[in-house]
Amino acid sequence: MDAAHTPVLVEEVLHWLRIRPTGTYIDATVGLGGHAVEIAARLTTGMLVGMDRDAQALEIARERLKGFEKNVTLVQANFERIDQVAKSLNLPPADGVLADLGVSSMQLDQAERGFSFRAAGPLDMRMNPSGVDVESLTAEEIVNGWDERDLADALYNFGEERDSRRIARAIVRARPIRSTEHLAKVVAGARHYGGRQKLHPATKTFLALRIAVNRELEALEQFLLRAPATLNSEARLVVLSYHSLEDRRVKHSFRDQAAAGVLRILTKKAVQASAAEIRRNHRARSVKLRAAEKLAGAQ
Repeated sequence: MDAAHTPVLVEEVLHWLRIRPTGTYIDATVGLGGHAVEIAARLTTGMLVGMDRDAQALEIARERLKGFEKNVTLVQANFERIDQVAKSLNLPPADGVLADLGVSSMQLDQAERGFSFRAAGPLDMRMNPSGVDVESLTAEEIVNGWDERDLADALYNFGEERDSRRIARAIVRARPIRSTEHLAKVVAGARHYGGRQKLHPATKTFLALRIAVNRELEALEQFLLRAPATLNSEARLVVLSYHSLEDRRVKHSFRDQAAAGVLRILTKKAVQASAAEIRRNHRARSVKLRAAEKLAGAQ
C-alpha cells in the first residue's frame, strides 16, 4: 500500500491504546481502516466498532477488514455521536477510543469531492455527501453566498489565514466561482507573499472552508466531551490531530477533564512522527498524538 494510504503513528497508537485481545475498542474516525486493521488483528474475543461519517470510506474500510467480521462492527455516524452509537449497540464500556482527525487521502485524491486545490472539481467539501446525517452546507454556498466579513472571519478563525480580508475581498469580486481550480487561482492572486513559501497559497483557505462545511471543530469539542462517558475505568483515549486548531482543543479538553478528576494525561507533550516515518509518509509531518486515561471511579 502506498504512503498516501498508510496510517500514521501506528505503533504509537497501539502502544497508547494498550490493546487487550478480549477488550472493546472504538475507532471513532475509521476512515480507510488503516488503524482499525491493526487493532482488529490483535483481538481474539474482543470487539472493535468503527465509525465514520463518509459512507464511501466505510465501504473501503469494510473491504480492508474482511476476515475480521466476527470482531468488527462498522457504523456510519459523525464521531460527535460516539455516546449515542455506543448506546444503540449496547456496547460495554470501551477499553480504548481512537480518533484520527482530518481528511483522508481518498477524499483528497478524488477531485469530485472538492477537497483539493490541485485538481479541478466542484466546490463541495462535504465529508458525508450521502447516507446518514448528510451535511446540507457546501463550500460553494460559502464561497458564493456569504458576505465578505463572514467569509473573512471564517478564513481567519478556521484557517488561521493572515490574509483573510484580502482573500475574502478577491473572492467576492470574482463571483461566481464554480470550481476548486478557479478558487485556488483567485486565492493565489490575492495572497501577500513574503519570503519563501512552504505551502500552496490556497492551503489555509481550503482548510478553513472544509472545517466550516463539516463543522469539524464543533464536532471535535462534542466528541471530547462525550467520549470519556463511553470508557471503562482506566481505559485509554487517543487522538491524532493535524493542525493547531485541533491540537489546541484536544490539549485543553484533556487538561480541563484532568482538573475535573475524569482523565489522567499520559502524554505531557504531544507525540510526533519520527524523521524516518515522515520520509516514508509525508502526511505524518504534521501529526500530533495525545493520550489520556480515564480515572478509576470517574463517571
